[in-house]
Amino acid sequence: MPPSARPEHRRPLDPATAEVRTAVRRSLAAHVGGEGSPLVLVALSGGPDSLALAAAVAFEAPKLGIRAGAVIVDHALQSGSEDVAARAAEQASALGLAPVIVKQVVVSSGAGPEAAARHARYDAFAEVFAETGASHILIGHTLDDQAETVLLGLARGAGPASLRGMSELADRYLRPLLEVHRETTHASCDALGLDAWTDPHNDEHRFSRVRVRQAVLPVLERELGPGVAEALVRTADILREDSEALDRMVDEIIEEICEPAEAGIAVDVRALAVNPAALRNRIIRVVAAGEFGQYLNRAHTLEIARLVTDWRGQGPIDVPGISVTREGALLVFTARTSEGADA
Repeated sequence: MPPSARPEHRRPLDPATAEVRTAVRRSLAAHVGGEGSPLVLVALSGGPDSLALAAAVAFEAPKLGIRAGAVIVDHALQSGSEDVAARAAEQASALGLAPVIVKQVVVSSGAGPEAAARHARYDAFAEVFAETGASHILIGHTLDDQAETVLLGLARGAGPASLRGMSELADRYLRPLLEVHRETTHASCDALGLDAWTDPHNDEHRFSRVRVRQAVLPVLERELGPGVAEALVRTADILREDSEALDRMVDEIIEEICEPAEAGIAVDVRALAVNPAALRNRIIRVVAAGEFGQYLNRAHTLEIARLVTDWRGQGPIDVPGISVTREGALLVFTARTSEGADA
């Protein structure tokens, strides 16, 4: 048989690349779909997680009738950051992603460095949504990132809202790799010959997430045995299901037990009293957040709840931005004046 007539033998697909592509295909099919040829953008830093994601999206999205591009945010926090962004943009274009958008942002110094960079990044994403009409931005968070998030929330005593971790779909942000290990994305980049950038911030122990990644989780794995990261992620999944169910219940209850009040909102005390503490406290927090944009800590929530469960004529209860008073059968929430509000 002449060489031209011989069947072509393809190299078997690398298992790591296959795993990343499978996760991306499932997530895109579940949450985006191809109707109307939507545009999705990969948030690309040039690191191995986002680069493996970008390669998988470039391969899988066209099969689903989805257009795929990339957005690169240059935080300008390190020398040579413009070169890193330019290299990431080149790689995105080489993968066939279009459009490829580079945004340089100014990171404020008002918050901690991690939080400030995140705020600047998501502000840039909001601009890109408006400019491109993209349906989703895909982010390369992995199973290991999820485990770190849950462990940090646990250490801070942040409650179920933090322990539930990151959702695969949150608003218009999609995280297809939450069930994929970081080592798998690295292996996929190696198999595809992709030159991933190594962020020097990933080795700086001034960042709490780096300390968890390099010191805390390895100790837990060594002392408790392998599978700690997976166990933390399973815990987040369970808590997310429970939390979402409670959120739906609270939304339904609030519709029935709340009524407008002068400069605020009133909640039926008897309805609060008959509900379990988990629902009662959640209702109080939801009212504070939804009506006044205030996020109460546990101490403030319990202090307000005592107006229901341990009423002895006390009050009003002043918490950041809100004053809460019991008036007969109603718990009345009102906005505090600037003079009376906490500094």
